[in-house]
Amino acid sequence: MKPDQLKSTGFRLKCLREEKELKQANIANLLKTSQTVYSRYERDERALPLHHLRTLCQFYDVSADYLLGLIDEPLSYERKEK
Repeated sequence: MKPDQLKSTGFRLKCLREEKELKQANIANLLKTSQTVYSRYERDERALPLHHLRTLCQFYDVSADYLLGLIDEPLSYERKEK
């Protein structure tokens, strides 16, 4: 595996999902999308919409910077109260 692949959003999504022992269909249901669409996110064949990015950050308790490959540590998602 190439170093760039380790930082890809799709690779990180797959790792986080597998750590929780979930299927793609489970996450697709969370996002209210199809398993096919979600599979394309994990294969980096389709861009992740912002509303899905936010949902996944909250679900996995990681920062958007981590999911986007900007940082290597999965920092906690910090939810700010309004």
